[in-house]
This record gives sequence, C-alpha cells and structure tokens, in this order.
Amino acid sequence: MMKASLGRWAVLATLAAPVLAAAAPAAAPAAPAPRAAAPAAAAAPRAAMERQEVRAQLSPRRFTTIAAEVGARISRISVTEGGSFRAGQTLISLDCSLQQAQREKAKAMLSAAEHTYNANKRLEELRSIGKVELEVSEAEVGKAKAELAYGAAVIGKCSIPAPFSGRVTEQKVREQQYVQAGQALLEIIDDSALELEFIVPSRWLAWLKPGHSFQVAIDETGKTYPAKVQRIGARVDPVSQSVKLSAAIDGKFPELIAGMSGRVALTPPAGK
Repeated sequence: MMKASLGRWAVLATLAAPVLAAAAPAAAPAAPAPRAAAPAAAAAPRAAMERQEVRAQLSPRRFTTIAAEVGARISRISVTEGGSFRAGQTLISLDCSLQQAQREKAKAMLSAAEHTYNANKRLEELRSIGKVELEVSEAEVGKAKAELAYGAAVIGKCSIPAPFSGRVTEQKVREQQYVQAGQALLEIIDDSALELEFIVPSRWLAWLKPGHSFQVAIDETGKTYPAKVQRIGARVDPVSQSVKLSAAIDGKFPELIAGMSGRVALTPPAGK
C-alpha cells in the first residue's frame, strides 16, 4: 500500500516539473517594475521643500559701527543703548584739550612765519637778502598753514555725529574712558525701514518677481503684516536649489524691531 502511494507521488512530481519550469520565465519580466518609482522618489524632496515653512528675519536696511578717529577721553555720550537719534546729532563728544592746544600752537607758528616772510619780502626789494631766503620764508608760511589745517581736522573728529537717523543697539564704551583711534564705540542701525530675508525654492523664480506682495506672520507680536519683494539673490544654491530673497515691510509699524522673525505666507499660484 505504502509503495503504491510513493509511486503516485513520484509520478505527480515528474509531471509537474515541466509545468514549473515553463512558469518560471513568465514571472521574470515583472522584476523591473520598481524602476517606475524613481521619478516619484526624485520629485518627493522638491515637493517637500515647497511645502515646508518659509522663515524670515527682520533686519535693518542700514547699520554700522561708530569708531573713534583720534585717541582721546570720552567726555559725553549723548545717546545710550536703545536710544533714538536723528541724522547729524552728536552721539559722542571727546575731550580734545590737547589737540586744541596743538592747534593754538599752529596758529602762533603761522603768525610768526607770515611776519618773517613779509620782512624778507621787504628786504628782498631792497636787495638786502637773496631770492632763496625769501622762497624759504614763503615755504614756512605754507608749512604753518598746513599744520593749522591738520589741527582743525583733528578737532573736527572730537565730535562724532550720527550718519543717519536710527537707534543705538550696543554701547561698547563708557564716559571718561580713554579710547584709541579706530576703537569701536557704538553699534547703530537705521530702523526706519526693516527688511525681511528668507530663502525659497529656486523654481519659484518662474513667477516670483520684485514687487510681489505677500503676508508675513511675526512670532513676537502674533500679528500678520504686508510685505513686498525688493531684491532677488544674485545666485542660486545648486545643492539645495534655493535662492535668497529680500523684502520690505509695507508700512510703518512701531512694534516691529530688528531681529524679530516669523513665517512667510508665500505660495505659488495654481499650475506653477
């Protein structure tokens, strides 16, 4: 009985072998199917980038560091950290008593040189001195005038005016402190017009142009403000395929200050 069963299984296995062998090649063409997913995988990072949150930061249009141009003691700081100022207003006054004394010395030297030149000019007319002595005394007058002009220029550096209207963001020195020429004194910004800086996908350049209006939600105030694109970056980052944009807040909002950040509500139009 068992031998008969084994015989039947052997016959079935023999008959099924050709069928399995014929079916194996038919399944092979289905293997390349996963290649169709490659374009979708490549497009996924681009789509994800365009859906990501675009962050922007407020920055001043103009900012600079005020530094001393002469070595002297600070006698007065007119505007302290956080204070506002107008263009041309004196920010820092230096004690330039030494420079003023040197200028008075230059005045006295000029007066003496002019007297000598006038006397030599009269003597030259009387043929009492040679032409060389007269020219030397004339050169001394020019030298004294140059010294006086230099002293006046130095005195002019003792009062430091504001180059534009704005606010002081950092005070680096204190009154009665002696500073060297070139030493930083104040950090100032022009907060009359705040700019937004942010990065977007470079393919948006197909529809995003200067003057494009959008909204930005500032985190610190919890409000939304209108803005317009001002400038587009000069180059595209080839790795991230992104480009830097600069925009300006459209209007005056006293609550906004440099350094605040928020979310840009800038979405491509349909079909882009």
